[in-house]
Amino acid sequence: MMVSAQALLRRMLVLGMLGASLAVAGLMAGCAQTPSIPSERAPPSSPEAADAERRALVRLELAGAYFANGQIETAIEEARLALETYPNLSAAHSLRGLAYAALGDDSLAEASFRRALQIDPNDGGTLHNLAWFHCQRGRFGPAQENFAAALALPHYRDRARTFMARGVCYARDSRWPEAEAALMRSYELDPANVGAGFSLAEVLYRRQEFERARFYINRVNDTKGATNAQTLWLAVRIEHHLGRDSMVRVIGEQLRMRFPQSPEATLFDRGRFDD
Repeated sequence: MMVSAQALLRRMLVLGMLGASLAVAGLMAGCAQTPSIPSERAPPSSPEAADAERRALVRLELAGAYFANGQIETAIEEARLALETYPNLSAAHSLRGLAYAALGDDSLAEASFRRALQIDPNDGGTLHNLAWFHCQRGRFGPAQENFAAALALPHYRDRARTFMARGVCYARDSRWPEAEAALMRSYELDPANVGAGFSLAEVLYRRQEFERARFYINRVNDTKGATNAQTLWLAVRIEHHLGRDSMVRVIGEQLRMRFPQSPEATLFDRGRFDD
């Protein structure tokens, strides 16, 4: 059955992973969104145009699935076929931007994002992705401008995701108060998102707000399926700075037992709490 444009908007989201610009490589956020069709767009002008859009949406959904599966070149080809059918499908241009960025072709990536925004200047997903594209390349001013533009849209639905990515970007720029504020807003909007909780705990740790950081990382580690070597290692370092040696040993033993081959377990064994 053909999915609606809004269903496509909700379904086609992928998680992005930060590089190790902070000490912990796991400040995770929804830092990229596979693009979607804004529900406020003008309807096709004719039955023929509606049919062309429908066929293009099928291609776009395939492109999004390939992209999420890491089949980047196939995703680009499906997006190209979608645009052959319906050239003004802004989401297909936006997806190509993500795919070209993943391949390291920055020129084509930025051109694709810009083309998507020419067609639909109020596409919050594309504004978000262009912001994250800039952030990954250290262009923090343009990144924050585009995050702000997405968040200013009155009907934009992915505010929690964008606040999270914005906070992570502020952290990359070592703007810790702004990072905390953005991540706190993301957490308020979506407290079940363990990525937001972990990111917030990491920023609070950097700000030496150890008791507050402890609260958020404990919530992450108490969430079924969320615990990993990075979350346990952050908890260990927080307890170390709080002088709670018994908790350092308890959590450190969990880290050693559950993730013995991890870099974090090695750091724990060597007592390198500030690496």
